[in-house]
Amino acid sequence: MAQPPILSWEGLGLQQGGRWLFGGPGTDGIDLHIAPRDRLALIGRNGAGKTTLLKLIDDRIEADRGLRRIKPGARVVFLEQEPDFSEYKTLMDFALAGDDAPEAHEVESIAGQLGIAMDREAETASGGERRRAAIARALAQDPDILLLDEPTNHLDLSAIDWLEDWLSRYKGAFITISHDRTFLKRLTRATLWLDRGSLRRKEVGFGGYEAWEASVYAEEARAAEKLDAKLKLEAHWLERGVTARRKRNQGRLEKLYQMRATRAAMISDTSSAKLKLANDDDFKSKSVIVAENVSKSFGAQAVIKSFSLRIQRGDRIGIVGANGAGKTTLLKMLTGELEPDTGTVERARTLSGVMIDQQRKLLSPQASVRDILAEGGDWIDVRGARKHVQAYLKDFLFDPKIVDTKVGILSGGERSRLLLAREFARTANLLVLDEPTNDLDLETLDLLQEVIADFDGTVLIVSHDRDFLDRTVTVTLGLDGTGRVDVVAGGYEDWERKRRKPIERKAKANPKTSSASAEAPEAPAKSDKLSYKDQRDYELLPARVEELEAAIIKGEQILSDPELFTKDPQRFTNISKGLENARAEKEAAEERWLELAELIEG
Repeated sequence: MAQPPILSWEGLGLQQGGRWLFGGPGTDGIDLHIAPRDRLALIGRNGAGKTTLLKLIDDRIEADRGLRRIKPGARVVFLEQEPDFSEYKTLMDFALAGDDAPEAHEVESIAGQLGIAMDREAETASGGERRRAAIARALAQDPDILLLDEPTNHLDLSAIDWLEDWLSRYKGAFITISHDRTFLKRLTRATLWLDRGSLRRKEVGFGGYEAWEASVYAEEARAAEKLDAKLKLEAHWLERGVTARRKRNQGRLEKLYQMRATRAAMISDTSSAKLKLANDDDFKSKSVIVAENVSKSFGAQAVIKSFSLRIQRGDRIGIVGANGAGKTTLLKMLTGELEPDTGTVERARTLSGVMIDQQRKLLSPQASVRDILAEGGDWIDVRGARKHVQAYLKDFLFDPKIVDTKVGILSGGERSRLLLAREFARTANLLVLDEPTNDLDLETLDLLQEVIADFDGTVLIVSHDRDFLDRTVTVTLGLDGTGRVDVVAGGYEDWERKRRKPIERKAKANPKTSSASAEAPEAPAKSDKLSYKDQRDYELLPARVEELEAAIIKGEQILSDPELFTKDPQRFTNISKGLENARAEKEAAEERWLELAELIEG
């Protein structure tokens, strides 16, 4: 039989700001059950109450109605998005505060793996250092339920990889709010969807969420046909605003892939990463930033070594690497905020930029949305064209009625979206985004992807969001911390594949260097001509992956029946085993096809 829940809420309701956030009169309230080893993605728009729900689960705030039950002795730990360090001298002081503080040696053990010194002064610690300290504190408490609010914010790629590995081995249950699609797809096995005051649950991980969401909205649209015209329009707007946007973005992705293919033909495989074109004069005329043999050091530490690149009009450049690798330094040199020690950076005279950085200016809580966008008026200039402020709000997924709402009432994510709306209205041909995805919900990320794709100028993006980079950039600049900058046509996954190649070649040359190397599957031997089997695999594997994806979705839908285990435990076991095999086969097929694609493209 299924195990009883560790924690549950029945009939949960909460008022906020004079309205029912969820579970209001005339409803049964929210029911929530958290079982051992649940891996739950909590999804919902900014302002839907996701963080508030985590606080209710953690018993930090009191509900207006409902019953909370928890297994005796169970420990719930909440990793907040922005913990308060103001009362603590060092990061360790923060980690060991409170009645439920973990053991110091447990904190030190995890902190060491995350690469953070816990004797660091809390006041001067960076956002990334504070986030690592908060993670060390939370994980060291050995929770039965772990509540994660945007856990990857401020983390670099190596720390995100470490956290994903830890959570994949974690024996407790967790619920996570995250804008990081890659993180959610890799870890979650069920989804909680907080939408318009209700909470739905489906036993599919985040990978199946968008299809589920689209089916729910489509069903609501069909049901609304029986209601009056107003409700029909509202349901249509919901369905159109979500599913239609994603369909348009599929078209934009196709265009992005074409741009990447064109850019790949320009990038030569040299250490200086210079670009070559069939028509070099035409290329130079379209260049907006030209870096030649640029280097930068701070003291004895070389941050950038002999870097060269021509950036064209319309390029979308992603910059990735670990914290401290030099991403911001490179960005500042490209935009002219910082001069290189050696080499030159030339910029087009007509270049006009807008910068949206991770340390976004705080908006006055007393200012209204109208004040922020239109300086108190009714109209806003959007890249040279006048638009009514309420119509512009709809473009950024706001209800137009909030135009006179005070900023202080908005959620953190809504404030970030408001800032994006203001900055994207400015006339510019260079857009610079430094960690733009922090605090944004998934639908806003879809919108941001759409706006970037339609932007007429050049875009520079510094981000740790792997999925976002894969959906937006044409060229990735990868920094490894030694001063070297790899220039790769494509997104994050393309850079990762390039990074893995030297390791794989070394593993093949030294098969006994480690057990991991010995067990790794060997990639196809490179040759001028693919074998018949290789060619067949290359042609047939995409269709096989689609078949497996369909089988996985079908299996997950069957397992979503909460009574299946009780009614037919053998069928439950068989389907679960089949799902496990299908996921493993799909992963192997994808890896095999990528290896073959590299051979063909190489």
